[in-house]
Amino acid sequence: MAFAASAPTSSSSSSSLFSASFPSSQSRDLIKCSQIGSLMSPDRAVRALKGRRRRCDRVGPVLAESSKGIASAATGVIADHPEVVVEEDYEGLAKDLAEASPLEVMDRALEMFGNDIAIAFSGAEDVVLLEYARLTGRPFRVFSLDTGRLNPETYQFFDAVEKHYDIRIEYMFPDAVEVQGLVRNKGLFSFYEDGHQECCRVRKVRPLRRALKGLRAWITGQRKDQSPGTRAEIPVVQVDPSFEGLDGGAVNALHSQGYVSIGCEPCTRPVLPGQHEREGRWWWEDANAKECGLHKGNIKQEDVANLNGNGAAHTNGTATNSDIFNTQSIVTLNRVGIENLARLENRREPWIIVLYAPWCRFCQAMEGSFVELSEKLAGSAIKVGKFRADGEQKAFAQQELQLGSFPTILFFPKHSWHPIKYPSEKRDVDSLMAFINALR
Repeated sequence: MAFAASAPTSSSSSSSLFSASFPSSQSRDLIKCSQIGSLMSPDRAVRALKGRRRRCDRVGPVLAESSKGIASAATGVIADHPEVVVEEDYEGLAKDLAEASPLEVMDRALEMFGNDIAIAFSGAEDVVLLEYARLTGRPFRVFSLDTGRLNPETYQFFDAVEKHYDIRIEYMFPDAVEVQGLVRNKGLFSFYEDGHQECCRVRKVRPLRRALKGLRAWITGQRKDQSPGTRAEIPVVQVDPSFEGLDGGAVNALHSQGYVSIGCEPCTRPVLPGQHEREGRWWWEDANAKECGLHKGNIKQEDVANLNGNGAAHTNGTATNSDIFNTQSIVTLNRVGIENLARLENRREPWIIVLYAPWCRFCQAMEGSFVELSEKLAGSAIKVGKFRADGEQKAFAQQELQLGSFPTILFFPKHSWHPIKYPSEKRDVDSLMAFINALR
């Protein structure tokens, strides 16, 4: 669980992230909050003078505004009783919570921010957050982003959650004019053609920003094992893996239909046993792109500088990186070689080929497993090869070899000219061998 601080002023803001780690690797919680600045707005000054720790009995909307009467009264109070605001030591707080339980972290968050913090709820992991919040005995707020494209089961799930926890979720909706412009210009399913980022920006990111304007902090549920390009560095938090709604908690009916990670209806599909759960989200895009934009702050800045929209480095063929997959058991194919292989209808032996770019960090990450695969297949009837598909070869690979992102793995069957694309993001030796054995 972590506190991410940024100054809530109209000037430029700074941000930092502090974490408290716990042993489990299953579910992760993240608390992001606005830093208490050196200046306090008039309405907050009044609340501070009345007692900073006082709890509110009623929950106001996310975008609640202070009345003019309170603001004018605050002006007089500040003139007579200027207050020195002490900034929170988030770094020290992170150390204090280093060995705390998730319940203790939740309790501290609700204690610190009171009515100015809310839980961002979308389902699955977030139910655990609601359970922890309930166990604290403190009042808490919950908001959710209704994109307008959710499954009917998700809406039923939200209703069940409200009834189970006796809460009222504060829903945020996208701007109707923005949605209308997007749909009229690009159609209802433009994300299948040019990526999901634009649609998510309109339907998720901007509504979230509007919600956060009325808060000092927000709590989200994220998992470290999801989206390797963005969530691998989030703080570790322990969540009870046995909590699955067994004690009467609400469960999305889609989970029983093979859906694991659930988002908008057109961008979500079931996954097979053994597949990574995020493979059911934006399945037409590469692993590093599988964030809607709500949690892009998890990406390291040095990674941002080195990535393009396809989860790959900016360079396109002129990289200085040395070549990879260098072993005698892997055949290096040039353009002519891969073209000839693709044209053959009756090959003497099947091939498994990786389309790669040496600068791609995902290609680099799978080098060891692919080399090991080639060694296992050495002497068998299956040939292992590589084709560098960046630079001048990228357009050809995209058009003729199903290249979508790096790396792309193709299996060329013995008695069929059409190559079969490896569908998974699990590129360990066992997964690759299972793919080959199913087709050989």
